[in-house]
Amino acid sequence: MPKKDSFFRLVMLFFLTAGLLGIGFSQNKPGENSAQETLPAGREYFIREYIIGPRDLLEIKVFELPEFDHTVRVSEDGSITLPLLGNVQVGGLTKEKVEQKIADLLDRYVKKAQVSVFIKEYQSSRVAIIGAVEKPGMYELVGRQSLLQMISQAGGFKENAANEIYVLREGQDGNTASISIDLEDLLLNGDQRLNIPLQPNDVINIPVDKLITIYVFGQVRNPGALQVKMSKKITLLQAIAQAGGLSENASKRGVIVKRKDKAGKETNLRVNLNDIIKGKRKDIPLREGDVVIVKESIF
Repeated sequence: MPKKDSFFRLVMLFFLTAGLLGIGFSQNKPGENSAQETLPAGREYFIREYIIGPRDLLEIKVFELPEFDHTVRVSEDGSITLPLLGNVQVGGLTKEKVEQKIADLLDRYVKKAQVSVFIKEYQSSRVAIIGAVEKPGMYELVGRQSLLQMISQAGGFKENAANEIYVLREGQDGNTASISIDLEDLLLNGDQRLNIPLQPNDVINIPVDKLITIYVFGQVRNPGALQVKMSKKITLLQAIAQAGGLSENASKRGVIVKRKDKAGKETNLRVNLNDIIKGKRKDIPLREGDVVIVKESIF
């Protein structure tokens, strides 16, 4: 069995270290240039304000009108009942839009009313976490929580979690937006923007990473099968290194990569490792089932 991937050991240490779940999220303006920018165009789906829904508990206050102060729970149809105003539809609105709507309705009684709305309980918020976490399922989104905070509630990542995870969110136009999160960028490189704030009905998908087998034979110190995660995209030089490196009798010019296509036809790719080492040729990404053969030097 291969040794545990050091990356995922760091992931587990991440969740065990106090205070790290408080990582912030920098809301860059759309179109802003950044060397670390990985969020797609349309990322406004991921930073918009909380949308009020059924069972949320709202505390409503009107400046200089204490008799109008009320704490009300949003009904299943998205409405609340207020003195003088009766039923007011607030479902699907942000806090600021509810404040403006109530102020407009009060205009007949109080000119330019100053209304404040505080969301005391977030009861309509749930997110789904699926895939390679310890406890997948539906989770209540209480308050403003980040991606890592919610994943920690699901018990953290399993060891077979892929390096890239996805957050699916329905936009205001009814279309579903998707954002990919590179865990290495987030956890190891510290790209705090990727620890995005979550919204109700988000689906967090942590794919299971597939183990692939690469074979290295011939003049290496530890010939045999290597199992690596598909997401790591192992290259020829990396595979030889994991097989213990070249033996004293190895020929750097005599390396063959045997590969079968989908139809089962085998091709042989001859490689001079010196060209890769000197930068004359790019290292070769290996695929599932590739067989690397390092020949013996004739000198």
